[in-house]
Amino acid sequence: MDEKIRILVVDDTDALRMGTARVLRQAGYAVEEAATGRECLEKIRRTKPDLLLLDVNLPDMNGFELCRLLKNDPHSERVYVMMLSASRTSSDDRSEGLEMGADGYMTRPLSNRELLAAVRAMERIIHAERQRDQLIKQLREALANIKVLRGLLPICCHCKKIRDDKGYWKAVEEYIREHSEVEFSHGLCPECVRKLYPEYADKILGIDASASS
Repeated sequence: MDEKIRILVVDDTDALRMGTARVLRQAGYAVEEAATGRECLEKIRRTKPDLLLLDVNLPDMNGFELCRLLKNDPHSERVYVMMLSASRTSSDDRSEGLEMGADGYMTRPLSNRELLAAVRAMERIIHAERQRDQLIKQLREALANIKVLRGLLPICCHCKKIRDDKGYWKAVEEYIREHSEVEFSHGLCPECVRKLYPEYADKILGIDASASS
């Protein structure tokens, strides 16, 4: 089962911050709290949350500016930011928050059900991103393990064996199998069929002898 995301609730109003944190903890999330922008930055560096619930109005820093700083910092740019406000509720306010890099913007008053629904929507996005990152990692590891033939290969002009970098002569298929992901199946080309089995060549090759005569 996917690991629950870590959430940092940032709000200078104690009742709102603690109430929000309590609802999230009861829903099973790992929750940290911060009351100022400075405390938020310190906890992000220390705990590396997945999601930040950020109040717009903080005593020491504007939430919009804080969001911009986080999204421009390589250490915190992947933290999802949901902005919350009871005073900055206009369309322009929401636009400004999203333009600063917020991943969502919600206005108060906000019911517990609506809060949890928004957080769970963010959780689905975060888990999808984690799965994508894991797939990319697996693909990179697979590509790193793929063997590629390069350079000049000494090959015997008579038996067609190839000399490897240790000086040993090996059959072509053995050498290629060791240096790539290729597997061989055996068959005969038409020229060899006619040379080795002339009396059966037409039958093997599917040629109607009567029609060719």
